[in-house]
This record gives sequence, C-alpha cells and structure tokens, in this order.
Amino acid sequence: MFLVMLGFGIIIPVMPFFAEELGASPFQLGLLMASYSVMQFLFAPMWGGISDRIGRKPVILIGISGLALSFFLFAVSDQLWMLFVSRILAGFLSSANMPTVMAYVADITSPENRGKGMGMIGASVGLGFIFGPAIGGIFSAESYSTPFFIAGFVSAITFLFVLFVLKESLPPEKRMKKGVAEPRWKAFSGSLSYLYVLMFFVTFSLSALEGTFAYFAADKAGLDTLHLGYIFMIMGLAGAFVQGGLVGRLIKKRGEGMVIQLGLLISAIGFALILLTNSFWTAALFLSIFGIGNGLIRPAVSALISKRTTVGQGAATGLLSSFESLGRIGGPPLGGAVYVLSINSPYIAGVILTVLAFVFYRIYVSRSGETKAANA
Repeated sequence: MFLVMLGFGIIIPVMPFFAEELGASPFQLGLLMASYSVMQFLFAPMWGGISDRIGRKPVILIGISGLALSFFLFAVSDQLWMLFVSRILAGFLSSANMPTVMAYVADITSPENRGKGMGMIGASVGLGFIFGPAIGGIFSAESYSTPFFIAGFVSAITFLFVLFVLKESLPPEKRMKKGVAEPRWKAFSGSLSYLYVLMFFVTFSLSALEGTFAYFAADKAGLDTLHLGYIFMIMGLAGAFVQGGLVGRLIKKRGEGMVIQLGLLISAIGFALILLTNSFWTAALFLSIFGIGNGLIRPAVSALISKRTTVGQGAATGLLSSFESLGRIGGPPLGGAVYVLSINSPYIAGVILTVLAFVFYRIYVSRSGETKAANA
C-alpha cells in the first residue's frame, strides 16, 4: 500500500497542470478528479466480494495492473477525453486495492491484533502521500508527463512484488462458494450500518478541509504553496506515527470503541482550533492535532467492522471503502460552496459533522450492545 499510494502521491501536484495544458476548464478538472472517486464508490464493494470468492492475491494484482495501465495512458494522453478514460479506468480497477488489502489483513491477524494491522495500512497510505508529492514536484520540472511514467513504473514494480513475494491469505476452503456469495450491500445492515455512515461523515469533513485549507491559510496567515506542502507533510507524519505505532496498542489496551471516541473528540478539537490559525506554526500544530484524531478513527472502525461483520471480509471492507469514496466525492465541492459564504464555515461544519459521527457511534453501541467496547 505504501508503493501504491506513492504512485498516487506522485501525480497529485501535477495532474491539474497537465489537464489545463490540454484545455481543461476548472469545472472539467473537478469532473476529472471526481470521476475517479465515483468509480471507487461504485465498484469497491464488488471487488471486495470477488476477493471473498477467488482469493485476495488475484484481485490485488488486478487493482495494481489497472493502476499501472492508467498512469501510462495518462502520460501519453494528448486529448482531454483520454485523461477521463485514464481516471475512470484507474477508479474502476484500483478500487480493488484498499478493500482487498484490508480483507487480507483481517485474514492474517488475530482479533486482538486487528487494530494494529489496520493501523499499519493507514500509516503506509499516509507515508505514500507524504513522499509521493515531493517526487512528483521534482520530476514535473522536466515535463508534466514524467511523473506519470514514474508512477506507472512504481506500480509495475509493486505488481511484481505482489506476484512473486506476497502469499495468498485466503485458502480455497475458506472462500465463498460460487453462486452463494452474499448480496453486494448485505454488509450494510443491522447496527454496523451506523459505523459505515460514521466513516462517511469523517471522510466528508476531512476532504472538505483538504479542498479549502489552501485558501483559508492564505487568507488567515498569508501562507504560500511551499509552506502548505510542509504543513500537510507534518500533518501526514503525525497521522502516520499514530496509525503505525500507537493505535494498535491503544485498541489492544482499551478497545476499538474507546479509540473511536477519542479520535472523534481530538478531531473536533482540531477543527475548532483551525479557526484560530494565524501563522505557519499554528497551522501546522492545529492540523497535526486534527491529523492525530483522524488517524485514530479509521483503523479502529475498520477493525471493529472486520470483527463484527457477518458477511465476507472483502464485502465488508469494500463497502467501507465505498462510503469513504462517497465522502471524497461530496466533501470538496460542498466545502468550497460553504467556504464562499464564510471562510470559517467548512471547519465549523467539520465540528458539527464530527459530533454527528459521535452520535452515530453511540447509536451503534445502544443497538449492538457494545457497552464493553465503548466504555472499556
């Protein structure tokens, strides 16, 4: 996942300029970026369910090969429609990666170590996003297509690594039999449905922040893109540290419920503090506080769902990825819309949505009887 997200990170600072060079308007650029998340939303549950039937490794290979192909196609594109084909293809095939990797971790970890495993995934994703943009920015000086070729080669290397090194985690006797697979949305049932909605709120508010903070920081503290890059790197490192080292121990000691609630509390405080931003250091500090809270939530929710689900691990984690993609689709445009009304609005809304997520967690507890997980 580090290598996969490194490839994604490499293209982040370059894609808008590449698209503009081919004549994309700001609206078309927004559609280009949204097309990827829409495909992720639609197809992540499908790939997760397929991995329950045919095994994790083949589906991960499909996802990574789709990534490599889409990056190379983007690199050689000379018309705008080719960029859309590339991103739609990437969204369709790469939506196999995250849910299947989470299902893989669920296969190979014991319930008490599940949170640690999910945290390691989050840390790997975070580190890929930290180092990727720096690499992309450096090589974009040569040409806008160069970072996409590099991302394609990184994906090809990842494909070979999975093909020759990664072992299958789901033996044939544990796979879903053909024709008896669970309905695609069956994972969204009972008390667990509240956890999926909780993650939608968390991802929605995070993506709204990411879509507006550059304008907010420039207006409040006069920060330029270089300083913003440093700030997001510091935030990413804080989140990766928490997910890679701390969240597993916290879950083992206090349970997923306590970690989810702690993460929501810290995230809400972080959102509120962001309103007080007036310098580089306050921006870095307040975003890091938010990043620490956010870094606690996802691994704990993922671990709890993987323990409690009554359907295949792939179907459950696929649906979780789908709800997160839905949050990434809606967050940036709606965050931008309320930012126009007031620059403080996205962060006030973030506090409100985080409190709402907390309410949904408490409803989950009351419906499922998870009092031990909630109060341990």
